[in-house]
Amino acid sequence: MIQNQKVVVVLPAYNAAQTLKKTYNEIPFDLVDEVVLVDDASSDETVALGRSLGIEHIIKHEANKGYGGNQKSCYNKALELNADIIIMLHPDYQYTPLLIPSMANIIAQDLYPVVLGSRILGMGALKGGMPIYKYIANRFLTLFQNILINAKLSEYHTGYRAYSAEVLNKINYEANSDDFVFDNQVLSQIIYAGYEIGEVTCPTKYFEDASSINFSRSMKYGLGVISTSCCHLLQRMGLGNFKIYKS
Repeated sequence: MIQNQKVVVVLPAYNAAQTLKKTYNEIPFDLVDEVVLVDDASSDETVALGRSLGIEHIIKHEANKGYGGNQKSCYNKALELNADIIIMLHPDYQYTPLLIPSMANIIAQDLYPVVLGSRILGMGALKGGMPIYKYIANRFLTLFQNILINAKLSEYHTGYRAYSAEVLNKINYEANSDDFVFDNQVLSQIIYAGYEIGEVTCPTKYFEDASSINFSRSMKYGLGVISTSCCHLLQRMGLGNFKIYKS
């Protein structure tokens, strides 16, 4: 715990057997109370490895539900465990678990109810090997989103996030897509609900075993991001009635 608040780390996994142990072993268990592993119908030994590591809360999807669908299971379980602070950490070791204390402390001290691990602050993305086309797309989409959503984040596309339970209970994340655009819809909901978002500089690593989406999926994601931003603007102007913004 931190400041008498229960900290739960959720691991949305898909074929993460090569990197799960390394990720899990760096989690600071002097602060983290529970770990939830949600396996999205992997074809490798992710679940068996999770059990061997002693992860108590393991959910296995019999059919692949997608990245967003995986997160829904993660957050539902964390809230069921009465978490006060929920941290999503990818088990592919692309993001360092060593930032968990900093991210959790920001929420525990009531500085921000949401914290993102930003790859863009400090140029961590390029240093870590992010493909240049993804970096350019990240910069363009972030500028577009900041203008339409009326916010000022360094990026909206990081998968390293910490939330207070209050925020997740407030937004209707179950109404979001089961695909990768889920992440952007969540941030849109949070900003629309009036919550502030903090960011910390996060180094990242791109390597063979790290999860990544291909070019065609990236294009689909980008279009989803643009659509979400347009919906947010219309909703904010009173011209929209989108389900994701209904509590």
